[in-house]
Amino acid sequence: MTDFLTAMGLVLALEGTLYALAPGGMKNVMRAALNMSDQSLRIAGLVGLALGVLIVWFIRG
Repeated sequence: MTDFLTAMGLVLALEGTLYALAPGGMKNVMRAALNMSDQSLRIAGLVGLALGVLIVWFIRG
């Protein structure tokens, strides 16, 4: 559970950094996501999921 909470804290820290440093860029990213098809967003989500799992697997392995 500690690892999960640490990971969630890192996600919040990274996203907060992006919003703090480039709020306009993040708005553009959100606009682009709204214009993407559900299928494209699903594929991007699955790719991100797979990369995240691989990174954790390599680090923990």
